[in-house]
Amino acid sequence: MINRNLVAFGAVCAVVGIALGSNISPDNSFKVPLVAEAEAAGGVIKGPNVVAPDRYVYYPGTEVLAKDEVRVIACGTGMPDQRRGQASACFIFEFGNGEKLIFDIGTGSMRNINALMIPAEYLTKFFISHLHTDHWGDLDALWAGGWTSGRPVPLQIWGPSGRSEDMGTAYAIKHFLKAFNWDYQTRAFKITPVPGKIEVHEFDYRAENAVVYDQNGIVIRSIPAIHAGDGPVSFIIEYAGMKLVFGGDSSPNKWVVKYAKGADFMIHEAFGTPEFFVKDYGQPPQLAWRACCEFHTSGPSFGKIMSAIRPRHAVAYHSMEEALSEVRDGIRQTYDGPLSMAVDMMVWNITKDKIIERMAVSTDRASGVRGPTRQPPPDRSIPDPMSDFIKGGEWGPGFNAQNDLLDGHAKKYDLQKQDWRKQKPWYKPNK
Repeated sequence: MINRNLVAFGAVCAVVGIALGSNISPDNSFKVPLVAEAEAAGGVIKGPNVVAPDRYVYYPGTEVLAKDEVRVIACGTGMPDQRRGQASACFIFEFGNGEKLIFDIGTGSMRNINALMIPAEYLTKFFISHLHTDHWGDLDALWAGGWTSGRPVPLQIWGPSGRSEDMGTAYAIKHFLKAFNWDYQTRAFKITPVPGKIEVHEFDYRAENAVVYDQNGIVIRSIPAIHAGDGPVSFIIEYAGMKLVFGGDSSPNKWVVKYAKGADFMIHEAFGTPEFFVKDYGQPPQLAWRACCEFHTSGPSFGKIMSAIRPRHAVAYHSMEEALSEVRDGIRQTYDGPLSMAVDMMVWNITKDKIIERMAVSTDRASGVRGPTRQPPPDRSIPDPMSDFIKGGEWGPGFNAQNDLLDGHAKKYDLQKQDWRKQKPWYKPNK
């Protein structure tokens, strides 16, 4: 079932030039009455100073989910060369029980996550479908950004093994932390070491429909995917009697057709055509037709998969926005069911009764939002990463110029006993 708001929003977007009207099939197969469209497009405003009716948009942080409801937000829908207007792959699943799970976090997607203004302490669980950068390239931003904005606990990551140890998630995270060791050591000493830790839950990429997560009424299963090499997986999420699927990257495979059948909500890649990649992406023809159709899924193949699975609602992603119309035309050759062509910040609310699609309205300059839990204090047993040589370069007049500013701050928050300036040889308090 598709909500009338989806149709109205598509109509409005067509007027303002946003490429979202593609959610409506060319043959008008959804048969939504025009009167419903008119009612949804703003409704009736009964006075000059009243709350406006439904605006078919989602304002983050303004809605409480029902216990049996799931909200999915597309924080990245594009390609490896992320753009200002389209990040690489990332979807957040918010559940009515309060859980928030991130599925992939491709390069550039953390900007969209931050725009949702979700406290960092609720963004601690990350599921990775495979180790291409457009699916985990912004882990560094989640890791460090959440650390500095208040996350009190380590990150937890669920991801597949590889054909060999050095191709698996545990190996990748181990060496991620080695690469960012300077970052870790300095923040651990100055802030707290706890949020800089990462707990890895690696599972066998070959397992079929195996449970990899079972907490708080949410069960997540993994199935193998086919993409570039051994290791990629797709995830099947079960909650409140519903089945939701996040496909990651995969060409057509037997596992998804078998285990995703009858899904309520299904996200699967649908790649641009070979000609698009030649003309608009600059790829040589011999690579374009393999990228599209050997280790990714084309529009017609996506449609064939959906026709076999028959989800309540299908979501196609992983194409540049300017390619969506062409991809949709390919999908409609083989599939006539409910469909979204995903763009960044598209939102779906899912229950057993209905699926509502909207767009998130968010700020470009969101600041971190505090959660209820305070971070633990710094661990002073950690060696100071700054040597006496560097400390000896501090220039006293520059530091003392801010004494009035810091004295006022110390008085307001009763920090006099913690005044770090008193330990400095250059400190000259104001009289």
